[in-house]
Amino acid sequence: MEKSAKSLFLLLGSKQNSILSGATILMITVFASRFLGLIRDRLMVHNFDSSQAALFFAAFKLPDLLFQLLIFGALSVAFIPIFTELLHRQGDKEAFDFANNILNLSLVLFGLVAILAFIFISPLNSLIIPGFTGQDKIMTDQLSRLILIGQFLLVVGSFFVGISQSYQRFIIPSLAPVFYNVGIIFGIVVLSPWLGIMGTGLGVILGAFLHALIQFPQVSALGFKYKLSLNWLNQGVRDVVKLMSLRNLGLVAEQLNDVVSIALASLISVSSVTLFTFASHLQAVPIGLFGATIAQAALPILSREKATNEPQLFRGTILTTFHQILFLTLPAMVFLVVLRIPIVRLVFGASQFSWLDTVLTGRTLAFLSLGLVGQSATLLLVRGFYALKDTKTPVIVSFITVLVNVILSLLFIVVFHLDLWTLGLSYAISSNLSIILLLFFLNRQIGGFNRQNLLYPAGKMILASVLSAFALYLPIKALDQLVFDTTKTVNLLLLTGIASFLGVTIYLLFIWLFKIEELSSFSGYLKRIYRLQFSLKTKEMVEDTRAL
Repeated sequence: MEKSAKSLFLLLGSKQNSILSGATILMITVFASRFLGLIRDRLMVHNFDSSQAALFFAAFKLPDLLFQLLIFGALSVAFIPIFTELLHRQGDKEAFDFANNILNLSLVLFGLVAILAFIFISPLNSLIIPGFTGQDKIMTDQLSRLILIGQFLLVVGSFFVGISQSYQRFIIPSLAPVFYNVGIIFGIVVLSPWLGIMGTGLGVILGAFLHALIQFPQVSALGFKYKLSLNWLNQGVRDVVKLMSLRNLGLVAEQLNDVVSIALASLISVSSVTLFTFASHLQAVPIGLFGATIAQAALPILSREKATNEPQLFRGTILTTFHQILFLTLPAMVFLVVLRIPIVRLVFGASQFSWLDTVLTGRTLAFLSLGLVGQSATLLLVRGFYALKDTKTPVIVSFITVLVNVILSLLFIVVFHLDLWTLGLSYAISSNLSIILLLFFLNRQIGGFNRQNLLYPAGKMILASVLSAFALYLPIKALDQLVFDTTKTVNLLLLTGIASFLGVTIYLLFIWLFKIEELSSFSGYLKRIYRLQFSLKTKEMVEDTRAL
């Protein structure tokens, strides 16, 4: 038993040396986190109607906005490249001294801002959700105050993520969001029957505490020891502040996208906040699963290649990783567009989620998904700029694309009075513009990609995705109602499963016919995993035999 526990700890703390291995670990745990997130959403509409659930999602917006602007920018953009460089050039002691300074600066900064937000929560929330009034607004403000406490705890957990990923340890930090969702689910299931919607806020606090707690043993094992260090004039800290200040301008722009969308959704109706949030959560699953994980795993490697001055390897890493993201996200986009209604029904088909809510959520999901590939690839390209310590270019691109999104959203909702789905359309247009601009500027900055190597595989993957869309659409239309009564969940699952199998088969068939290298890369990696498992099992059998 002790040996098994030790083996498990070693596995969880093991180093992932390649982008694919790191991304695979992240994908598995991100899938668990996203799956729990969807369960959380379904439990929300099981315990509350869409208007009540909207109070929680609206209340979450301001605390999350502050966290993204003040903390996420420092950790995701500046901390990992600079911490990695300090480890490489000066060793653990200097790196951890720098880490302590950043943690303390983050806690002080977020704490001060959180106190101000706690006091002035009512007018601040009025800017984000102008459509909320009366008791809805009062409850939202109270929930926001609770969630602010949780976000303060999340600062520590997110900081631990940055340390672990700098050492290319991805398993435990990627498990942290799973525990975060477990805390929120506990609030919905256990606390809400007594406390109502306020129970979800206490669940956020519990989840944030678990997020940090699960990671503490690993960062301690890596050598981190907390010190009350306030040397904020340290060169590394100055570098972080410099990079973060520029990045935060970009984050302001990016967060403005979400704020405008939620504000306009609240003007349509209170329940529209829930429907847009649910559509966003569904679309975020493949982005988090494929785009964010691969980009996250690539950042330490890109940072190392930049630190060791290997421009050719840097270009190759960007190009290979870009195609890996396309390989996975293009079919995901097709699935969400074609199977939008079955997916929404299966995930959110609770008694309090009406057919009208289902249709509106599905339509919004379809248009949001048209920008899925753009959002996923953007995560990688932006990290390419971060590794180059260039935050200026992504900021400029962010402002351009956000401006496009805000103008289109206002035109669609305020001027033309169109429905909720148009928020998804404007988001998709701006996301695809973002990837075009980032590719253009990155191409110039790193000496140019080989055009044929960049575009030719992408074109073949797009064609394979279009063909798979027909393989998805035809059985859905042919079998729905004529063969399967999809008012029953079992039949809906069966129909969705058949269509999905055909879609995946056609996609992989054409990927194979088109000789896309990413297929062999992923299949080769899966074979290595299988051989490793077989080798481990054989070793265990030999050891057991020797023991006898």
